[in-house]
Amino acid sequence: MKRLTILAAAIAVGVVAPAAAADLPARAPAPYSKAPAIVEAAYDWSGFYVGINGGGATGSVDWSLDNGAGDEGSHNTTGGTVGGQFGYRWQTMGGWVFGVEAQGNWADFTGSNVSLADGITTNQTKVNAFGLFTGQIGYAWDRALFYVNGGAAVTDNKYTSTTPGAGIDTINDSRWGAAVGVGFEYAVAPNWSVGFQYDHLFMGTKDINDTFITDNIKQSVDIFTARVNYKFGGPVVARY
Repeated sequence: MKRLTILAAAIAVGVVAPAAAADLPARAPAPYSKAPAIVEAAYDWSGFYVGINGGGATGSVDWSLDNGAGDEGSHNTTGGTVGGQFGYRWQTMGGWVFGVEAQGNWADFTGSNVSLADGITTNQTKVNAFGLFTGQIGYAWDRALFYVNGGAAVTDNKYTSTTPGAGIDTINDSRWGAAVGVGFEYAVAPNWSVGFQYDHLFMGTKDINDTFITDNIKQSVDIFTARVNYKFGGPVVARY
């Protein structure tokens, strides 16, 4: 009899429990959790860099007899160049970029013309090398940088005058001038960038005197180069 009573109680509990559970209110859904914002690393141009460059140039050279005997004429100097550069850039929070750079290049810019003074002498100019020491001001759109530059320039030149029956006279000369330019650079990786730069060199006028060469030579150069730079470090700025 006791066993029947326990069994009946268990059956009653089994029937009533599901019904009671059905009457309970539904569980509230878990509160919505917003996904964390994606943080993008903004490129920063700050830091030291070193690189290589290569390209070509065209220049203008005018020879005039410095004794007032007349104009010997002018010619263009053209050729290729390869070299390297190093510098430092600092980027502000507003996107402005300031920098300094030194560049040194081997060059082969050559041109010549027959002298207008005597009609037989050939005057030749060759630029063997050049250097640039410039400051930069630019603006960056993340990985893209546009800048202007300006400063000092130096060229290593070779002037040759060839007169049939008289011989050849050659003078090597270095002269200082000014440089202005413009450039564009794009960061293709965290530390690597590629770019293009144009520079105009104002090399002025200088007296060149030797055995046969007694000239006042005026010179300018336009240089076009492609560049590859490697940047050392520099902070990465978090941007949402």
